[in-house]
Amino acid sequence: MKKIVSWLLPIAWMGVIFYSSAQPYQDQDVKPLLENTIDLSFLKPMFSGIAFVYHQSEVSVANLGIYGFIEFFIRKGAHVGVFLVLFLLLYLAFAQTFTQGKWNINFAFIITVIYAALDEWHQGFTPNRTPFIGDVILDSIGAMIGVGLVLFILWWRKKKVQ
Repeated sequence: MKKIVSWLLPIAWMGVIFYSSAQPYQDQDVKPLLENTIDLSFLKPMFSGIAFVYHQSEVSVANLGIYGFIEFFIRKGAHVGVFLVLFLLLYLAFAQTFTQGKWNINFAFIITVIYAALDEWHQGFTPNRTPFIGDVILDSIGAMIGVGLVLFILWWRKKKVQ
């Protein structure tokens, strides 16, 4: 029963990701929430000199406003965080099911990256959303952070036992 539950968690999380990717951008826009809850105008001078291109669009305070600029980083940070969680859930499911620790990490990472790519492809069918390889890279960075975290915990446990 414990093994089944351990697999239900990553599958449910994949469902959350799928649902999120199926929502049009305007349904996920956090700018109105930010604008109505916190005054971020004090950040304008700090970030006004930052400008770069992401997915053929300029990301800057001048182009997006301070709320759009902050939202960009919230959304991209969410990519990293969501796929970090997916990796960890998959790793735990593999660890509950199989005893080969190194392979558990590899399989969890590979499945996370594949799911990230499929998620971006799925976004291509959602109104006002476009798939972008840069987001898959961010998702993969989240998975890599998870790999590092798991390796650190395994190393720490091994060191404590010695």
